[in-house]
Amino acid sequence: MRFLVPFFRDFRRIGARTIILLRRMSPVVALWRLSLRCTKFRRDRRYCGHRLAPAPIAFDENDPSATLAVHCGNGFDIDFTPYQNTLEPIQCCPLSLGGDMRRREFISLLGGAAAAWPLAARAQQAERMRRVGVLMNIPSNDEEGQARITAFAQALQKLGWTEGGNVRTHTRWAGDDVDRYRRYAEELAALTPDVILASGSPSVEALLRVTRSVPIVFANVIDPVGAGFVASMARPGGNTTGFTAYEYSISGKWLELLKEFAPNVTRVAVLREPSIAAGIGQFAAIQSAASSSRVELSAIDSRDASEIERALAAFAQEPNGGVIIAAGSSAVTHRQLIISLAMRYRLPNVYPFRYYPASGGLASYGPDSIADFKRAAAYVDRILKGEKPADLPVQAPTKYELIINLKTAKALGLQIPDRLLALADEVIE
Repeated sequence: MRFLVPFFRDFRRIGARTIILLRRMSPVVALWRLSLRCTKFRRDRRYCGHRLAPAPIAFDENDPSATLAVHCGNGFDIDFTPYQNTLEPIQCCPLSLGGDMRRREFISLLGGAAAAWPLAARAQQAERMRRVGVLMNIPSNDEEGQARITAFAQALQKLGWTEGGNVRTHTRWAGDDVDRYRRYAEELAALTPDVILASGSPSVEALLRVTRSVPIVFANVIDPVGAGFVASMARPGGNTTGFTAYEYSISGKWLELLKEFAPNVTRVAVLREPSIAAGIGQFAAIQSAASSSRVELSAIDSRDASEIERALAAFAQEPNGGVIIAAGSSAVTHRQLIISLAMRYRLPNVYPFRYYPASGGLASYGPDSIADFKRAAAYVDRILKGEKPADLPVQAPTKYELIINLKTAKALGLQIPDRLLALADEVIE
């Protein structure tokens, strides 16, 4: 603190109007510059032999390079250079310090400024740009994927998070490609975002391989406990929480629905992903329902387009067949192929989400897939405000929708019972 000695010795004798512009430096640096300026004034008085007349002071408060301006009776120091490695401008404090001001009063003033500085810095930090990562399990040109992202962004905006304003979203589209899942998960983790939104089980699995610290909020995931993503629904633990698509028991409802649409069906091909827990669990639930319905099941791997085409062509060689498509990233990616093959071979078909009958499928029973992303935005908001994923329970859907495409039913020669039409949440004509 030796550099303060000349300042405190000569400050009262300076007796001039002083302005400290604390915009881009800490109080300690400002005090140091002030002491240097006052020391220069001592030297000037020693050699000039008289006190210089005060000069008018003017400064441009909008000038970002203006950091500290001190007037000690002879105007600005033209050799002054601003301190660069500091925070953004936060305060401009004009101080008029007369010659009678006591040292202890001045020290108290500077002490108060130093104490207030951390509070101002924290206020700035609270307004910093937040980063949100998004890993999608479908291609970027998929209308369903775009609808999910749009719903998520709009819900975030309603909660006060504006893209480019106080939040920056980094989205990656894996398109159900194993290599892209791995690469994009690593990219997002390297960005050190405040939170990551994961669509589907493969996205969550890829992210958990590369980070156990970045908060993850998932949407449209089946059985997160069985997959090992969370410890329990009520207390997820770790860095992951989110929203499930449905319980496995819903899968058995698809078989019941298919039998009501086409009572003569005795054989059902189930398209599922055998590599994930959700694919195995859904098939097991359908097997349980089939045992009491006297329906023969065939499993088809939905990950490969050529395998789907070959397997369905072989399955259609025998009569009284139907198709159930279990939820999975590959089924979403190949849904147009699946729907067109079902129509080509005149196979009644049931799906888990609305976007299948909206694209030409027969019917679906399941939750609103877009609503999960709106709800996920609420969890992302809470995490950005300081809550932990471990404290946010995993939530299940509260409503399931029955969607029927009458045009497809007529093309397949099916007569939909009036009871089902009355129960339907939406009938596409």
